[in-house]
Amino acid sequence: MANQSSPKFSNRFAQLPQSFFTLVNPQPLENARWIIWNSQLADKFGFPTDVPQNALKQQLCGETVPDHFTPLAMKYAGHQFGVYNPDLGDGRGLLLCEVADKQGKLFDLHLKGAGLTPYSRMGDGRAVLRSTIREYLCSEAMAGLGIATTRALGMLESDTPVYREKQERGALLLRMAESHVRFGHFEHFFYTNQMAELKLLADKVIDWYWPELASAENPYAAMFTEVMERTALMIAQWQAVGFCHGVMNTDNMSILGQTFDYGPFAFLDDYDPSYICNHSDYQGRYAFNQQPRVALWNLSALGHALSPLIDKAEVEQILAQYEPRLQQYYSQQMRAKLGLHTVCANDGEFFSSFFALIETTHVDYPRFMRELSNLDSGDGSAVVDLFVDRERAQQWLDSYLERTTLEVDNVGQPVSPQQRCQQMRSVNPKYVLRNYLAQLAIEKAEQGDFSQVNALALLLAHPYDEHFAYQDYANLPPDWGKGMEISCSS
Repeated sequence: MANQSSPKFSNRFAQLPQSFFTLVNPQPLENARWIIWNSQLADKFGFPTDVPQNALKQQLCGETVPDHFTPLAMKYAGHQFGVYNPDLGDGRGLLLCEVADKQGKLFDLHLKGAGLTPYSRMGDGRAVLRSTIREYLCSEAMAGLGIATTRALGMLESDTPVYREKQERGALLLRMAESHVRFGHFEHFFYTNQMAELKLLADKVIDWYWPELASAENPYAAMFTEVMERTALMIAQWQAVGFCHGVMNTDNMSILGQTFDYGPFAFLDDYDPSYICNHSDYQGRYAFNQQPRVALWNLSALGHALSPLIDKAEVEQILAQYEPRLQQYYSQQMRAKLGLHTVCANDGEFFSSFFALIETTHVDYPRFMRELSNLDSGDGSAVVDLFVDRERAQQWLDSYLERTTLEVDNVGQPVSPQQRCQQMRSVNPKYVLRNYLAQLAIEKAEQGDFSQVNALALLLAHPYDEHFAYQDYANLPPDWGKGMEISCSS
């Protein structure tokens, strides 16, 4: 890797005490080979834009460990489905090192599917092809939507057999994240009474990510406020685009408010607030409409873990800001998606009618929002055609068009339909990672054909563009593809 454009590496987490992690070398897969290489992301870090081979490929897939890598498995805990589990940690992924982007910001380089660690519990430390494809595509989809997320530098398949419900092929994901510190890291040190380590972790989080907070009256309260703010924004964005995470355990919550650990996720097809995408979520704890509440529950768990550093009253005061901030962010998101930025007297009633329409009719949410964005080039029939009750849909559409006439710009001039719709098309995607599309791509990939994986990666990186050559990917899902439940098994 020693060439003019070589990335710059560091190992800050490896310099922490041994109680934070265990050093573990990757266990190589048999005949690991590239499925996809994220050239655009690679260029930001000085990696070659061409698919890397030879020494670089061997290092990135764990076949060799260069001196500037310090592979380690992080130790953390967490509440899983509301129940505290102390026996968590990186069970199939390793933090290899940190890499600086061209602006000097450090990102973790993490290898998922790298083999057994002390925290694998009863698992084998491996990832399979289907889950690796899903995480790669969804992290790129979220980045394309402008939602804070981990990314993936690339993924590889192999000839190593991995046994789940059936025999599958082992795979690797090269994940990039500004941080892998989770709510569960703080919980681990709190519940094991390692208070010096708890304080050290908080100090490092402030130093690494928010050094400006060090001068606050209580830097730890300022840090918790920042986590709350970022979480509120992330959840508002999830709800606005119709994203279901599926497994919002505290060990899957990033302290930077980034979408993290893609498992049984889904994007809404028909608008169903109670939709449960996780096959294992028998109680519906992580249903789509429960995500805002669960995020607050998770923040409360983090606040409790930080109680040695922050007074209880101050923790509660910060938590009390979550719902107002979430509502503020969500209102901003939905106003942009509907093209209704001007605040008017009867907006409360109008937005209530909007949600009543989409909830009771279970209209296809992404298509409905996109068709509303195209009203400058049609008569609205494409919107009405999405509904069984066309009369009700037409009545609502008429009220919506009447409401849009009240829109004015920053200098008080009326906003034209063309202006409004152009802005709406920049926030209402044409292409969404529907579960059925991911499933079709996976089935082809398991037969050695990665054409649909590559097509989806292209579309999801730029989901607002028309991509006329790929129109079929914007079609409504078939009946079998709606409301799919996904297993956690990976």
